[in-house]
Amino acid sequence: MKLTVITLFVSATLLCISTTSTAQLLKNIGNRAKQKAEQRANQKIDNTIDKGLDKAEGAGQKKPGQPEGGTNENTGNSNNTNKTDNNTSPGENTNSSANQATGFKFYSKYDFIPGEKIIAFEDFSQDAVGDFPAKWNTNSGGEVVTVNNEPGHWLMMNKKGRFFPEYIHELPENFTLQFNLMSNEKYNYYSPGLELYIVTGSNDKLLFDNSFIQVDKRSGIKLYFHPVSPGSNSSEASVQTFEDGAQVINNSVTSGQFNSHGGKNKVAVSIWRQKQRLRVYWNEEKIFDLPRAFVAGKQYSSTVFQIWNNMAKEDDRFLVNNIKLAIGAPDTRNKLITEGRFVTRGILFDVNSDKIKPESFGTLKDIAAVLKENETVRVKIIGHTDSDGADADNLALSKRRAESVKASLAKDFEISESRIETDGKGETQPVDKNTTPEAKANNRRVEFVKL
Repeated sequence: MKLTVITLFVSATLLCISTTSTAQLLKNIGNRAKQKAEQRANQKIDNTIDKGLDKAEGAGQKKPGQPEGGTNENTGNSNNTNKTDNNTSPGENTNSSANQATGFKFYSKYDFIPGEKIIAFEDFSQDAVGDFPAKWNTNSGGEVVTVNNEPGHWLMMNKKGRFFPEYIHELPENFTLQFNLMSNEKYNYYSPGLELYIVTGSNDKLLFDNSFIQVDKRSGIKLYFHPVSPGSNSSEASVQTFEDGAQVINNSVTSGQFNSHGGKNKVAVSIWRQKQRLRVYWNEEKIFDLPRAFVAGKQYSSTVFQIWNNMAKEDDRFLVNNIKLAIGAPDTRNKLITEGRFVTRGILFDVNSDKIKPESFGTLKDIAAVLKENETVRVKIIGHTDSDGADADNLALSKRRAESVKASLAKDFEISESRIETDGKGETQPVDKNTTPEAKANNRRVEFVKL
């Protein structure tokens, strides 16, 4: 209601302004009005959500064991969290952070490269706070929320049940899946973890069968994340793979990347499939690298999140956002050297900023390797944004981001600045419509052109 009143007031005021400037003013003022209204509406929700995020309670009960036979879909625990947004962010129209430290020293072994074309993107921006997201289904319940000090909307899951995006119907033979995962601080060791399934077959029974992999004789992969391990000094992750309902692989590891008792209750999850091979990353750490995880010749089609049991502590919860599914991995050498042009959506920046996120290390390292192998090649780096925000601000931001990429290649990878030019096009050269989250994500990109 507040947003409607503000919009009507703005529209009435602008009727008195000359028609030559009305369209741009409407866009600028409308964006500011929407941001203000959302901030006021979400502040109360933020305070409510954060009440239980810093107190742990002992449950005084035995923790369910990890799955050993692979025949019980309700065994295993998992959870995790973090936030990362793609190369440009909704409302990219304000702050600069040029020449800030990249933080790549922490990602020196990170080799993940996001897929080239985004086919699904979910930031829950189209969903009202308090609602279950319109493009998802569940046999339980959840809601879209905001979190203090974290940008954007998040899907909160804090009840036993399954949660899956209905818009994912088919997974390519080569794909990347990324999302940010968060738990509350001091997550209870006895609460269940978060499970993620990647499975074959249709999704019409995913909400109902207790053991849908075994009962339906599906092939699939079950990943399990829990933000606290025995001793509370690390986290737990496990993987199981199935072929026609029979378990093939079962293993678990610990990691310090995701530890809700150690101030690390957020993590960036990256999943990379290359035919049969599966790699799973928490932040820069590769926690699994399985050469035969996927069954050859099988069509994997669905992804499902699951919390298999009730929480031991009422305040325990998982949150996810910025879910991005992309096709394949870009062939940098072929496209930049042979075709003369390479476009990536794997160089990420902070919101409304030109500061490069450390998750970009794998992509930048691959580009730098090409430039080192071809010492005579010069390139122009061009930044692009979507249409959210003011035109002039987007243009300026795209130029600053291109400069940041140049600075990183020079500082972190020793590529001579004399070989690099930069430019920014803002929102003026879209490769997709700007009406859906997936399309906007495809428009947010960094382009390399051989000179």
